[in-house]
Amino acid sequence: MSDTQRQPEIWLMGLGCEEERSATVRAYLEYAGYVVVCRNVADFGEGKPLGVVLDISPFSNDGWGILLDLKNNPTGREVPVLPVFLSQLGKVGGVFPVAGFFTLPIDPEYMMKKLTVLGLADDADTWDLQVMVISKRGEESVAKAITSLGFEVVNAYTGKEAVALATINRPFMVFCSVVLPDMSAFELMERFRLFPQVRNVPFFVLMKDTMKDGEKTALSRQVEHLVRKKELTREEFAAYLRRR
Repeated sequence: MSDTQRQPEIWLMGLGCEEERSATVRAYLEYAGYVVVCRNVADFGEGKPLGVVLDISPFSNDGWGILLDLKNNPTGREVPVLPVFLSQLGKVGGVFPVAGFFTLPIDPEYMMKKLTVLGLADDADTWDLQVMVISKRGEESVAKAITSLGFEVVNAYTGKEAVALATINRPFMVFCSVVLPDMSAFELMERFRLFPQVRNVPFFVLMKDTMKDGEKTALSRQVEHLVRKKELTREEFAAYLRRR
């Protein structure tokens, strides 16, 4: 086995292995020092990557479906996923550095394990820490799981309400439904970046374990609107990777 094969890999997914369209993001990742390969969900039976870079644009090869397959898979859900928006020509329009994804109904044991691995469950018994849950429905099961870890839960029901609450009392971390009544979770992340006090708060996205095709399309279009006419340089893209 060669040295290259031994190195941890970043898997590109949602591109259907289109060499021309994946050229830019592949070059950006290689510039950041990663070994990059194009894979699909079935390949998790043969190996496990360092992370997945996933195209969730309207031009992806079912990016949202791939994300759900990963997060419903006991092996795949352990792998960090970095959602990106790639234009039809493959330009990198946006990066969404979520701390992680959880499917609903929530698995409390997995949540505890995930937060422990990330070092986010250690201080719950020492400090009075607030966790914000942002969802139209309140997600009682999520709130219950968070409370069982020793955190106080603060609920917000829209993106605007979440921004108002978070900028007054900084939450320790955030759990947000992928779609809110007034915006998507990704738009809310972008708004949080405008405020220094919440810019780096760990942001988890909650998703149903299944999505209809229309829901996937609508969500991709929302993301497209969010990054319209943007194009990241390789240095800007690499900066997101260094933060993870």
